[in-house]
Amino acid sequence: MSDFNSVLTLQEMVFDRIEFNRKGFKNNKELEFELQVQIGSDKNSTYKVTLVLKGTKQDEYNVVISLSGFFAVETQEELDDSVVRNLINKNAVAILMPYLRSELTLLTAQPNTDSVVLPPFNINKMFKN
Repeated sequence: MSDFNSVLTLQEMVFDRIEFNRKGFKNNKELEFELQVQIGSDKNSTYKVTLVLKGTKQDEYNVVISLSGFFAVETQEELDDSVVRNLINKNAVAILMPYLRSELTLLTAQPNTDSVVLPPFNINKMFKN
């Protein structure tokens, strides 16, 4: 079974910012949002991946959620930089997405607001663009 373990491990995860600002009452407008991905690393081979979702439902509310995961790549073999970058870019983002999705649903489950569930994202396509 250990042959199937990932070399990428999530060490810590924190919400950096959770913000919900009511602007008005429930309406039929769509939530418009943008998703940003920020990736950095330190000397200890720890990678910080931050997802920032900023959304606006016109005349109803604004929402901002920032979530950071701290990842390590642990392996006995030497991995090419492009392999590590690919692991961090795609897999780390895919690991964090359900937490971001869940938090948005919780935040929008307010009285007089329709709860929002983000659709699944094609992470591979996101990084190609």
